Amino acid sequence: MATTRDQHQVVETATEARQGEPGPSVAALLAVSTGLAVLILAVIWFVFFRT
Repeated sequence: MATTRDQHQVVETATEARQGEPGPSVAALLAVSTGLAVLILAVIWFVFFRT
């Protein structure tokens, strides 16, 4: 568990320091990259495989 020393310094173990919570920016990045991948694949399909 994190402890506070001298009112300004927080001391954590290495495992605690590495932990993080994915915020909305991670979800937005995932949504945008998935949307771009679908769009690129759709363009490739229309260009090469449309009969």
